[in-house]
Amino acid sequence: MEKLNLICITIVMLSVSNSLCNKLPNIVLILTDDQDVTMDSMQPMEKTLKLIGDNGVTFSNMFTSSPLCCPSRSSIFTGKYVHNHKSVNNSISGNCSSKYWQDGPEKKTFATYLKSQGYVTFMAGKYLNQYGTPDAGGVEHIPPGWDWWIGLVKNSVYYNYTLSVNGTAESHHDDYQKDYLTDVIKNRSLEFLENVDSSKPFFLMASTPACHSPFDSAPQYEEEFKDKNAPRGPSFNKHGSDKHWLIRRAKTPMSNVSLQYVDSTFKKRWRTLLSVDDMVESIVNSLTEKKLLDNTFIIYTSDNGFHLGQFSLPNDKRQLYEFDVRIPLLIRGPGVPKKKVIADPVINIDIMPTIVNLAGLTPPSDVDGASLLPLLFPKNDTLNTGFREEFLVEHQGEWLLKGTPGCKNVDYLCVCSVDCVCEDAINNTYTCVWTLEKTEKTVYCEMNDEENFIEFYNLVKDPHQLANIAKTVSPTVLSDQNKKLIALSVCKGPSCRKIHPVGKQDGNSPVKTVNYN
Repeated sequence: MEKLNLICITIVMLSVSNSLCNKLPNIVLILTDDQDVTMDSMQPMEKTLKLIGDNGVTFSNMFTSSPLCCPSRSSIFTGKYVHNHKSVNNSISGNCSSKYWQDGPEKKTFATYLKSQGYVTFMAGKYLNQYGTPDAGGVEHIPPGWDWWIGLVKNSVYYNYTLSVNGTAESHHDDYQKDYLTDVIKNRSLEFLENVDSSKPFFLMASTPACHSPFDSAPQYEEEFKDKNAPRGPSFNKHGSDKHWLIRRAKTPMSNVSLQYVDSTFKKRWRTLLSVDDMVESIVNSLTEKKLLDNTFIIYTSDNGFHLGQFSLPNDKRQLYEFDVRIPLLIRGPGVPKKKVIADPVINIDIMPTIVNLAGLTPPSDVDGASLLPLLFPKNDTLNTGFREEFLVEHQGEWLLKGTPGCKNVDYLCVCSVDCVCEDAINNTYTCVWTLEKTEKTVYCEMNDEENFIEFYNLVKDPHQLANIAKTVSPTVLSDQNKKLIALSVCKGPSCRKIHPVGKQDGNSPVKTVNYN
C-alpha cells in the first residue's frame, strides 16, 4: 500500500497549516452504542456538541450499513459492507468475533494499517459482542494492530463485567468509583494520554456502553430529565399495517405498560450519555494540556440507531427504518472547518478509509467505503459536492428456537420483551438501497421471508416511512430499484464506491468509481 507524504495531502487537498506536514496527526475515535439521531440523543451532550460540533463538522446524513451492533462495528473496523466481511449478526455462528473473523477481516482493520504507519494504538471498551468468550478465543485473544488493549468481554454493561487488559482478565463489580464502565474507559484513556510518547503519532479509541441497555446511569445523574418523555413523532404508536409481518405483529395501541417503559427508557438512555459527555470533555482537556489538540482529529459516532415506540415497537434497533439506521457523526481536527454541516450521505464503512487516509496512507483498494477527506477539505466548498447518492443497508435476523419464556407463539423469534412484542426473527432478513439525490429520495427494501415482501418509500413526500408504496408504483419503477439493489448487494471494493466528483458545478457530471490502486 502506497504511503502518501502528508505535505502533498496538505497542499493539494486539505489546504491546512504547514504544521501538519511535519508530523502525522493523532486520531481519536469515540464510539457509542445504540445512539440514535431521530430521537435527539445528541441533545443532552452539550459539551460534545460544543467541543467537537462547534469546532468541526457535523454530518447530517450519516447512516449505518447494518442496524445491529456486531455487523455495524465490523463494518466500522474494516470499511466493508456486511456481505463482504460476513459478520452478519451478534452470534458466533453469525461470525461475530468468530474464527472466520479472526483469520480474515480482523487482520485488515484500521488498527493494522495505523500500526504499519508507526502509530501507537490504544483501545478501551466494547469491541464485538462475542469478544472474549471461549468460542472467540477467550480474553487471551488480542486483535492485531493494538499496542494497548482493554477490551470488554461480550456485550455492553456498566457494572459486573470482565475486561481483557492486554490479554489478562480483569474483573469488575458494582462499585461506582471503581467499576462504572464509561468512567473506566475515560480514566484508562486519560492514563494513556498522560504517558504517551508525544513524539510519535497515536490512535485512541474509546468505545462506550452508553446508551445501550441496561441503561445504568452514574449516581449523580439519576435524577436528570425527569420531565422528558420519548418523542411522539408521526410513527409513534402507529400500526405498521402495510409493512412486513414482524412489524404488523406489534400491538397497537401500545399498552400503558409499554408506554411507561418507553418513557422510562428514554430518560435512562439520556442519563447514560451524560457520562460520555464528561469523557469527551476530559479527553479534549487532556489533549489541550499536553498541547496535542491542534494536531489531533477527533471522530464521534455510533454503531446504529434505536427506536422507542415507533410503529408500536417498544425498544430495540434492527429495523430498516430511518430511526434505526441514521446515526451521529462529528469530526474536528486541524484544518477542519468550524460549525459546518455537511449534508452529503455518508455511512459507517467510510470511517475506516477516512482514518487510514488521515494517517497519511492511501486506503486499501478492497474497502467498500470512501474516505471523507474530500468532504472535510473540498477544493471549493461553495459548490454542491454530490459525494454519494446510493448506499446499502443489510440485516440478517436473529432468533431463539423456543422463543422467549413467558411469551406465547414466539418460536424462532427473539428480543421479545415488553408485552411480548418481538423485535427480530429467523426471517427478519432484508437488504435495502437508499437513494438520496436531488431528483430522488427513496428507500427500497426486499425481505427474505415467506411473502418475499417489498417495502418502498418516497422520502420527499413521506420522510417518516409511513406509507409503503410498493403496491402502487409501476412495475418498471420496482424493477429499476431491484437492479440497483442487486448491484449493491454483490458489490466489492471499487464497485461499491460510486462516488460523484467533489467540487463539480455541473450536477449532471458523470459518476466515477473511486479506485485506490
